[in-house]
Amino acid sequence: QVQLVESGGGLVQPGGSLRLSCTASGSILSVNEMGWYRQAPEKERELVATISSADSTHYAEGVKGRFTISRDNAKNTVYLQMNSLSSEDAAVYYCRADIWYKPATGGLFNRDIYWGQGTQVTVSS
Repeated sequence: QVQLVESGGGLVQPGGSLRLSCTASGSILSVNEMGWYRQAPEKERELVATISSADSTHYAEGVKGRFTISRDNAKNTVYLQMNSLSSEDAAVYYCRADIWYKPATGGLFNRDIYWGQGTQVTVSS
């Protein structure tokens, strides 16, 4: 019914930049908070940044000043601009969204949390 599809990951040199995108599709009524999380090998998944439907943002301390989260509500898309990347930023990045949607079985709208499949970010020279 609802899918989140991420793109934009890849290999970048230390100090470089990447821009991640995540688009929600399906029988969507509205998208509330959207965010990015990441998980490095043998580590817990951690919050990177979130953005509300009113464009209020929150960042993890380690990415403040380097990463910028934004969204395009008309496209149900959230972006993560990542600058000054270091090896500590290497991880699988996951998109997360809080979505009101219409169930395929009919009836009233439901609300649920959705995750993308993840996109790999590798930082290496």
